Amino acid sequence: MAGQAPVKTVEDIARRAGLRPLVIAIDAGHGGQDPGARGANGSREKDITLKVARELARQVNATPGLKAYLTRDSDFFIPLARRYQLARQHKADLFVSIHADAFSSPTARGSSVFVLSQRGASSQAARWLADQENAADLVGGVRLQDKGDTLASVLLDLSQSATMKASEDMAGQVLAGLKRLGKTHKNDVERANFVVLRSPDVPSMLVETAFISNPDEEARLNDPAHQAQLARAILDGVTGYFSRQPPPGTLYAMQAEARRAGSAGATYGGGQP
Repeated sequence: MAGQAPVKTVEDIARRAGLRPLVIAIDAGHGGQDPGARGANGSREKDITLKVARELARQVNATPGLKAYLTRDSDFFIPLARRYQLARQHKADLFVSIHADAFSSPTARGSSVFVLSQRGASSQAARWLADQENAADLVGGVRLQDKGDTLASVLLDLSQSATMKASEDMAGQVLAGLKRLGKTHKNDVERANFVVLRSPDVPSMLVETAFISNPDEEARLNDPAHQAQLARAILDGVTGYFSRQPPPGTLYAMQAEARRAGSAGATYGGGQP
């Protein structure tokens, strides 16, 4: 109809309100000269992780308030430490590394979610403070270079503790999503000293999608429909977390504020029609 105002999308509203998108860094494990694990029928982990990562990125970009960043979008190798550094450079709010597990027994099955162990966090913190280049960087929004050693150590510890708590909470949400999809290898989030999880200020998790060494799971990992379900399970966990813990200045924060305002209005309105 002539003169009718155009329909505003959620993205339009968020953009006009000056809201930033939450950046989800998605890391397809292995790549290039590093094929990763091989399946019983010859599948290569690096190929499966890239397909799942691309599908997750597609779903993330289709979700209002979120934006995907892929550490690799084709078959090339990235050193492990460089992966989380790329996530930090792109100001990621979350880093998710996608993998496919393998074991000597073909009967091992189920997905897993890992976060950084405390031992890995402690060793990385020591390296971070000792490295002049890292010390000059921003950690948790604070520049460490101009701080004394003791203060820098305390600030890094606070940043890292908050990051690990967020990682664990988010990983728990993702694991719950994977449980709804099928069997998980363990009932709880696991901890390990994975290099890719060592960012001190970006919540990070590693998802083992299934066992590529299990012929049945290998077949499912190669199925685009199952890849989409895996991506959806991961995304549901991520959006569930951000809905409960919305970072300021984001669409999730605006939606949370609207819910609170609506709830307050219903409470004080007396419930009269």
